[in-house]
Amino acid sequence: MSLIDHIDHIVLTCVDLAATKHFYTEVLQMRLEAFGNGRIAFRFGNQKINIHQRGSEFEPKAHLPVSGALDLCFIASVPLDRVIAHLQCCNWPIVEGPVERTGATQKIRSVYLRDPDLNLIEISELLN
Repeated sequence: MSLIDHIDHIVLTCVDLAATKHFYTEVLQMRLEAFGNGRIAFRFGNQKINIHQRGSEFEPKAHLPVSGALDLCFIASVPLDRVIAHLQCCNWPIVEGPVERTGATQKIRSVYLRDPDLNLIEISELLN
């Protein structure tokens, strides 16, 4: 048995807060959430992404908080074809895919894109 059960949240460091809000709320359709001391997060399911703006991070923080260093994989709540259609409607470019990959629990089908800070974002559907 593992000591860790699941991820509660991650912290993303961004440069342009408005562009980051647009991407995560409009393109990825996460919910914007405000919490203590003027902080914001993007919520989806039972997880969230807390946001730090470069140069005004909250303490404690990563040793070297930088933008563009993350590689995240999200499992979509809808078929991947709907995700692709939505990305096209948003004029958000797909940099690779759809392609088959190995996920944490089973095979997945994925597309890759970049957020405004050039973090690599993988959006996937589970395959049977």
